[in-house]
Amino acid sequence: MKLYFFFFGLFFFHLVFSQEQTDDLINKEYIKITGDTIVKGPIELGEVVLLPKRPYKNSNQIRKYLILKRKTLKVYPYAVMASDRLNSLNLELSEIKRKRKKKRYTKKVQKFLEKEFTEELSKLTQTEGQILIKLIHRQTGRTTYNLVKSLRNGIKAFLYNTTAKFFNMNLKEEFLPNSDLSDYYIEDIIQRSIRDNIIKYSEPTFKYDLFELKNIWN
Repeated sequence: MKLYFFFFGLFFFHLVFSQEQTDDLINKEYIKITGDTIVKGPIELGEVVLLPKRPYKNSNQIRKYLILKRKTLKVYPYAVMASDRLNSLNLELSEIKRKRKKKRYTKKVQKFLEKEFTEELSKLTQTEGQILIKLIHRQTGRTTYNLVKSLRNGIKAFLYNTTAKFFNMNLKEEFLPNSDLSDYYIEDIIQRSIRDNIIKYSEPTFKYDLFELKNIWN
């Protein structure tokens, strides 16, 4: 089944790094040894992110994990985008004093985003829509239902959620990796993908320690 209609209410350093490294080396002292040159003083190394062993234990779990990974990486950018748009919208609205102008601005942003993302959101499957709903909660700290309610109104939120339930989705769904195994897998996928530079880090509202989560699920 395709997902698109109820998300409309929501969606509103290589060269530099290399130069910094060069400048740092120019300003450091050196120790000359026959056949080699060693930097005198501390050498800055890249950050090493330590994560626990992967959560799956057999071939069936590996298959499910890989399928979930593909779907998660597909919808993760939309959750980040929703969070960024929400922050931008809230910032702009904080500078608008009159209620009527706030409402007019919100509708303007909403129409623009509907036009921009309708086609891409319509390509999401039911499972991908479920994951997106959870990731929006992870990134923003609010359920999709509450976001729609605050940006549109309670009636719209109710209608969207009623429609979503026909597709086995719930806009009130929360991201709970400490009590939902699939959410734990999703958190593991995101953190490993960020570490491996597959996706860019975007600070979520809810942060989790994979070691602590692994202890819970063990």
